Amino acid sequence: MDTKPLVGHLAAWNYFMSIKNADNTAFIKKWSDYAKAKNIAGHKDKPLTNDPMEATYIGINMWKQAVEKAKSTDTDKVIAAMAGQTFKAPSGIVSKMDEKNHHLHKSVFIGEVKADGQFSVVWKTPGPVKAKPWSPYIEGNDKKPDQPVTK
Repeated sequence: MDTKPLVGHLAAWNYFMSIKNADNTAFIKKWSDYAKAKNIAGHKDKPLTNDPMEATYIGINMWKQAVEKAKSTDTDKVIAAMAGQTFKAPSGIVSKMDEKNHHLHKSVFIGEVKADGQFSVVWKTPGPVKAKPWSPYIEGNDKKPDQPVTK
């Protein structure tokens, strides 16, 4: 993709590959090693990570922790064990699963597009932002922010 028209534009995400810390370096290396070993098209030569990949990585690790806490893969037990799970994300900030509604509290980053397609982080939240899962601006949305998770 030609990044020339994008240089200088801003994007908001919960993760950028260009974040500098040991956790992100390890995350990128894991993906790079896997992509090269599996010969994944588009990634075998220049493996890239992105926000949806990081979100999945957090989710899978939280699920693993919940299974270990529940000592079971039983759905109801794992759902109960998910409440309050934390995981140090590749962004370097600890993400948290809300105890009441299971929405994920994550950090927010504002990045400026560079010529190489990566981002320079120009602003970030000091920690995870507590999700407001039920918008009061959507007509008919009668959910309350602290309603418990139901099946």
